[in-house]
Amino acid sequence: MTTRTRGFLRDNGLGLGFGLAFLLALVGQAIAGHAEFNNQLATDGLAQVGFGEYLMSSDFAVDVTENWQSEYLQFFLYITATVWLLQRGSPESKEMDKAGTESDKDQQVGRYAHRHSPRWARGRGFRRHVYSHSLGLVMGTLFALSWLSQSIAGVAAYNEEQLRQLQAPIDWGNYVGSADFWSRTLQNWQSEFLAVASMAILSVYLRQRGSPESKPVGAAHTSTGVEG
Repeated sequence: MTTRTRGFLRDNGLGLGFGLAFLLALVGQAIAGHAEFNNQLATDGLAQVGFGEYLMSSDFAVDVTENWQSEYLQFFLYITATVWLLQRGSPESKEMDKAGTESDKDQQVGRYAHRHSPRWARGRGFRRHVYSHSLGLVMGTLFALSWLSQSIAGVAAYNEEQLRQLQAPIDWGNYVGSADFWSRTLQNWQSEFLAVASMAILSVYLRQRGSPESKPVGAAHTSTGVEG
């Protein structure tokens, strides 16, 4: 392994590690989901489908996208809510006197930008405004797109089940207002909200040495916005 390759792996270890974990989990989900889907078809007395056919099915698509949209919602809300909402003693919170969007000096924009600042941070007007909120905008857009994908795949999967039971299919609008859609959606949302709240509160009192998601081991419980 060359020095350049080792340097690339070191500099991008977090993204590469979780990217690989994502792919392995997705493959595992596809294999398990395919087996479960065929078991259900066998129970209903229907012909089983191949792995490739299952990957192209609405059942697989809705299972994937309903998880994606809840994750992107979690990060979108967390990114935007932590501008104003604080948690004393948590490294996940800003310091207690920094609620809000902060000053140009604190954010190093406009005339306070330095030579290594992104070009749009040094700009003015619309470009700087958009760049100042770009992370939240992109996360919100990804949530909206994955939510839409979930609803489209969901209505297709729901209607397939309706036809198997010799019942009439429904349109997209009725599905989005149905109990099936909101049951799928809210069971993911509540788990994401619980996880964020747990992390914000538990990190006040508990530590993980060396992690930027934790305060230094010896930091006071009241220390806020301090990372280890």
